[in-house]
Amino acid sequence: MDSAPEKTHDAAAPSSPSSSFGSWKERIFYPTILAGIVGGGAGLVSKHRKVHGLANISATYAANFAIVTACYCGAREFVIASRKSEPDDLLNSAIAGFGSGAILGRLQGGRLGAIRYSIIFTIAGTTADFAAIKQLPILKNYRDSLFGKELKLPEWSPIQVLDEEALARKRSREQQLQAERGIAFRKEESQ
Repeated sequence: MDSAPEKTHDAAAPSSPSSSFGSWKERIFYPTILAGIVGGGAGLVSKHRKVHGLANISATYAANFAIVTACYCGAREFVIASRKSEPDDLLNSAIAGFGSGAILGRLQGGRLGAIRYSIIFTIAGTTADFAAIKQLPILKNYRDSLFGKELKLPEWSPIQVLDEEALARKRSREQQLQAERGIAFRKEESQ
C-alpha cells in the first residue's frame, strides 16, 4: 500500500567505514594510545608502586591498558566488518567485548576468568562506546566554538595570517629595507 520506495541496505552503499585509514586511526590507534596514557597515570597512583618501583608499575599498567584496549578495538572493527554494520551500532561493542574478554580472560584466569572477563568487557566496552557516541557531537561543537572550522589565531598573537594586500605591502617593505641595508653595507665595505 505504501508507494514510497524501499531503502535497500546493499544498493549503492559506500565502502565499509572500517576500510579507510582515517577511521582505523580514529577507532583503534587513538583509543589505544589514550588507554596507555591512562594506564600510566593509574600506575602513578597504584598502591604497588612502592614495592615494584614507580617506573615499572606505570609501564606495566600502561602496557596492560593499551593491550586490552587494542584487543577490544580490533575485535570491534572485526565485528563491524563481519556484520557489515555501522560503527555506531552498540551490538558491535557488546559482541566485541564478549569475544575479547573471553579470549583475554581465558589466558589470564582459565574458564572462570573467561566468563568473568567477557561479562566485564561487554559491560565496560559498550558503556564506553555509548558514552563516546553521546559525547562526540558535544566535543566537536566545543572544538568548533573555540577554533571555528580552522584554527584562528587571536588578534594579539605575533603570528598573523595576512591577506594578499597586506602580504604585498610586507614584501615591498622587506625589499625596501634590504635595499637600504645593502647600500649601507656597501658603504661600510668601501671605507
